[in-house]
Amino acid sequence: MSRLLKNDTVVVLAGKDKGKKGKVLRVMPSERKAIVENINMQTRHLRPTRENPKGGKASFEGLINVTDLMLVCPRCQKNTRVGYMILQDKTKRRVCKKCQEII
Repeated sequence: MSRLLKNDTVVVLAGKDKGKKGKVLRVMPSERKAIVENINMQTRHLRPTRENPKGGKASFEGLINVTDLMLVCPRCQKNTRVGYMILQDKTKRRVCKKCQEII
């Protein structure tokens, strides 16, 4: 189980977007990277095509290392580390280290 999952709210700890919050759009655990909504925006120049005769610029979210992100607890709204708990039905769940609530 990964400590960050899709649709989690995270805060950026380092880099040009430090302190910003966003929603995780995609996680790549093998690369230890994630894509977060409106974080690490990059610009790509587009060449003219039939569909877009003028060309132009396109902005999109770039990859960010998961070590630069920290989960925001949905209950206490604080930046928190993620712990794990095994429930009585033998399922493993993520837990907020501050309020001990299941995430």
